[in-house]
Amino acid sequence: MNRPVLLVIAHGSRDPRHAATVQALVRRAGALRPGLRVETAFLDFNLPSVTGVLDRLAAEGIRDVVALPLLLTRAFHAKADVPAVLRQAPASLRIRQAEVLGPSPLLIAAVERRLYEAGLAPGDKSATGVVLASAGSTDPEAIAVIAETARELRRTGWCSVRPAFASASLPRTEDAVRALRAEPGVRRVAVAPYVIAPGRLPDRIAAGAAEADVLADVLGPSPELARLLLARYDGAARAVERVTAAAV
Repeated sequence: MNRPVLLVIAHGSRDPRHAATVQALVRRAGALRPGLRVETAFLDFNLPSVTGVLDRLAAEGIRDVVALPLLLTRAFHAKADVPAVLRQAPASLRIRQAEVLGPSPLLIAAVERRLYEAGLAPGDKSATGVVLASAGSTDPEAIAVIAETARELRRTGWCSVRPAFASASLPRTEDAVRALRAEPGVRRVAVAPYVIAPGRLPDRIAAGAAEADVLADVLGPSPELARLLLARYDGAARAVERVTAAAV
């Protein structure tokens, strides 16, 4: 049986760094799984569009697709935008929407990788406060996931971890930095962007980190994210295969 095609669906951005980073991540995931066909599409701003890729796959005779939202939480895009565009797919395609990336221990590992790459070391944890800065959302479920991710990161040994948001929610990155400065035991403050690719909101996070001691990079094409894409694909692909087998 042919494995379903993996279609990674990113939000898209006017910032060219966004699409370049997404493509680099997808290439890294594909390199980990030779023989798996991986496609990339964008909801907005960038090409190829989701509908364009789905139409092309159907024209090639592809039957099964796993659509993976390149999102860290199940907010509006995962709950509304992605399902809406998938409903426009050709009827010949069987599409399974995979789970979003978060929460996952691999994301915690990716955040720590970026903090270490920015100059910190494991021995710095006990005296370092971390701002886990996400894009932000009005969805209570998404906000709760970010808060729990901050708690999970704290459990790995950092002195303190506070969530922050670039839009839609509070606190802002700069306010979280100042709050950490006032906490007992915090001798340095690091900002860890909990976002996948550069763009307007990550730039806002970086601006809010002006008073921090360390600013980590976005998660980008980290090995952990590449592995997580494949893990989410595998979970959805198994479901596709079970359905297909039952129909035979």
